[in-house]
Amino acid sequence: MKLTGLRAAGPVVRLSRYGAWAIPRYEAVSEVLRDHQRFSSAPNPGLEPDRPDLPKGGVLGSDPPDHTCMRGVLTEQLSSRALRTLRAELDQRADRLVAETIARGSFDAVTDLARRFPLDVVADLVGLPADGRENLLALADAGFDSFGPSNARTLAALPDVPKIFGYVASSMSRENIAPGSWGDAVYHAVDRGVITEQEAVHLLLAYLVAGMDTTINAISSAIWLLTQHPSAWAALRADPSLARAVLTETLRLESPVSFFCRGATRDATVSGIPIARGDRVIVLFGSANRDERKYPDPDRFDIERNAADHLAFGSGIHSCAGQALARIEGNAILAALARHAQTIQLAGQPVRHLNNTVRGLEHLPVTAQPAR
Repeated sequence: MKLTGLRAAGPVVRLSRYGAWAIPRYEAVSEVLRDHQRFSSAPNPGLEPDRPDLPKGGVLGSDPPDHTCMRGVLTEQLSSRALRTLRAELDQRADRLVAETIARGSFDAVTDLARRFPLDVVADLVGLPADGRENLLALADAGFDSFGPSNARTLAALPDVPKIFGYVASSMSRENIAPGSWGDAVYHAVDRGVITEQEAVHLLLAYLVAGMDTTINAISSAIWLLTQHPSAWAALRADPSLARAVLTETLRLESPVSFFCRGATRDATVSGIPIARGDRVIVLFGSANRDERKYPDPDRFDIERNAADHLAFGSGIHSCAGQALARIEGNAILAALARHAQTIQLAGQPVRHLNNTVRGLEHLPVTAQPAR
């Protein structure tokens, strides 16, 4: 059943194949996300939470008070004041990368821009060594795959997990984390007794995984949409500050995370429909963001829509902690594109990146004419 069919079927729809409830409409998704007491993220946001390959706990798989404690560890690093200081540096880095890439004339907007920028930015902030960072992309991909059902894609990713976690255990050790980095701050919290050593690694993993794939997919999707909508590209070229509006509408229309799951802690109702204690609930971010009850003509890319209330970053206590950083990164790349490219056009067929949980592109071949 397509998502439009799910939304038409009702605010809560039973998926017998998965033994779970799908929540496809905006209001119902918001209701579930904002009620962690009835709908818990523990032990993880996967469809099959007890599967042995899925991690348990951590900032993604916990509720207060544990979640509050872990999320508070990097409060200072993710504060508005700290990110204001960081914005100028990221704008400069994005400008250099985009200028170098546009000068080539043709490139892959996924591999040459959308992946390179967030990967280096987040790894630098966390304080990881330069060697082996490419493992992070495989880690994020396998992690998001694992949140889905036990299908062929999930099983295919499992053999790579030990190798990836070997890299993680080494690169995120106290000895390898750069002084003054976010990782360093996390280990200071361990020393103060705020979190355990194991929780420190889980916390860093969560920020790495969530801070890369979502931003990568948002940037590449935005570039793709701009190639398909010349008027939006012309508006951005004329006013690079519209990068924020372009990114916001992209996040709504092409939500990088399609769903996360919750577990009902008690008998409850959502939009008047009963859900039993212990039932699994699939919270469909992507469907909610295209709900025609919320957004008129929801499948249209409209940078004047100003859908600041979209749910691409979630809502409630589990709303993405790094969303402000993701916006800074996305805005920086898009604004730099507007400054450095006169035109940007498809040079081949876009290729979808297939994953159980995230939505994005594997390849986006484009040509660009440098601005005069």
